[in-house]
Amino acid sequence: MTAVLGRASAKINLHLGVGGPRGDGFHELRTIYQSISLHDEISAAPATGWRLVTRTQEYVDRAALPATDDDIVTRAASLLADLHGIDPHADVAVDKAIPIAGGLAGGSADAAAALVVLDRLWDLQTPHDALMDLAARLGSDVPFALLGGTCLGTGRGEVVEEVPDPGEWSWVVVPSRAGLPTPAVYRHFDELFPGAGAPASGDDLVRALATGDPRVVAATLHNDLQEPALDLRPDLATLIGRGESEGALRGLVSGSGPTCVFLCESGQQAEVVAEGIRGAGHETVLVATGPDAGAHLVSSSGTR
Repeated sequence: MTAVLGRASAKINLHLGVGGPRGDGFHELRTIYQSISLHDEISAAPATGWRLVTRTQEYVDRAALPATDDDIVTRAASLLADLHGIDPHADVAVDKAIPIAGGLAGGSADAAAALVVLDRLWDLQTPHDALMDLAARLGSDVPFALLGGTCLGTGRGEVVEEVPDPGEWSWVVVPSRAGLPTPAVYRHFDELFPGAGAPASGDDLVRALATGDPRVVAATLHNDLQEPALDLRPDLATLIGRGESEGALRGLVSGSGPTCVFLCESGQQAEVVAEGIRGAGHETVLVATGPDAGAHLVSSSGTR
């Protein structure tokens, strides 16, 4: 095998119900994930050692990239290699279009794609359940990044099952240059809601998705982390108001933020909303569709 190329889709949370903190420090979640067409690409080729290069779109903050030895792609490679008792040798390049630390799970998507790409490069044929186990060890969002589509996530988000979703959804995605650390948002959630019980189920959204009607879905979008995120970053509330005034059916914070996403009635309407948000001074405004596929191979060439 001379080269393998894979794709990793960003995720958004259509529903994020957050319970109180558990004994292990995580919060109990019920979330409905959706993968969208905004994606990173990962290529891998044979090598005598490990080399990782990351290239970024101009709007992606390179200063936020972790060191190579602490990168989640490196950790994914090490876990997969250890499972099979081999050395993690590969020349890997990540082309990032998903903003870093933006609530879009770009790192998790890269880890999932790395598992798929390196499994093919090294001809390991790892069973799906084993890949899912490695994914859960890498992070709460990584199992969903492997599956893609639209899924219900429970536990800390790592236990996932598919949700029927016949619709085609149009989104505007607005990342932020200024970060918003996930731990800070959860800490503020605990301050605002010290008695949080079981997380909201999201059953109304599941029923809404089955209708295929974006207006019905818009009315049921929900994020328990939105209030603490907006409290920490009031500018995001202004952004959400602007997007809705431009014609979006609904705007909300994605995950713990700071990226905001806007559901629109159609792709044409999404372009109108995006242009309006750009007119308010937001430099990076992206249009995407969902649901998209999970981590998957795009191409491979050569033979062993």
